[in-house]
Amino acid sequence: MRSRLAARSARLVLAAAAVTALAATSTACGPDDAGDTSSSSVPSAGGGGSSSPSSGGSLAASASGSGGSSDSGASDAKTTDSGNGDKSGYGQSCGTNDLDFTVTSETQAGGYYLVTAKAKSGITCYLDVNTPSVSFGSGADGVASPVGQGGEDPIKLTGSAVAYTGISPKTTNTDGGIEFENVIIAVTNDDPDPAELKLPDTATVDKPIVTNWATDRAGAVPVIV
Repeated sequence: MRSRLAARSARLVLAAAAVTALAATSTACGPDDAGDTSSSSVPSAGGGGSSSPSSGGSLAASASGSGGSSDSGASDAKTTDSGNGDKSGYGQSCGTNDLDFTVTSETQAGGYYLVTAKAKSGITCYLDVNTPSVSFGSGADGVASPVGQGGEDPIKLTGSAVAYTGISPKTTNTDGGIEFENVIIAVTNDDPDPAELKLPDTATVDKPIVTNWATDRAGAVPVIV
């Protein structure tokens, strides 16, 4: 009886040992499985890394897009500026500062100065006032009187178009007069920006006269009628 109990106990011990060994084996597999799980998460982390450069690329593209928008805005600004430049002075009355002047000494009619007026680049304007305001110095004696010659009202100045006026510095037969090296000209009496022009020679001034603006040089020869 005892031998059978001993044999049965031996079998139970062996069975228990086998269960313990199997449990140990299962436990050993657990870390491997966990390792596999950790390994499978690496591609996910890698995917996240891949997403980060992609995100950076998106920001770069956004910055590039923003830059493109800025360039486009600059282009628009240039176009607007160009448009304003093209329209500068269009349809308006000429101011003295809208014009470039040249002065030449002429021998006709006893000698006079021919003033040529031309619109500055990009300007289109009209000489609405027929007679320019002309004076030698600031005194009343140096103011040129209009003689009513020539005259086309209004005269359009743009591009190569020009207008002429003639100035005779001395209309008296006396030997007197005041000498000047410059003449002051403005398109109107109240123009805030008159131009002071250097004469090609020294002028003796006594009761000066000036013609109206004309598009023909012949109409700008000052003659007292």
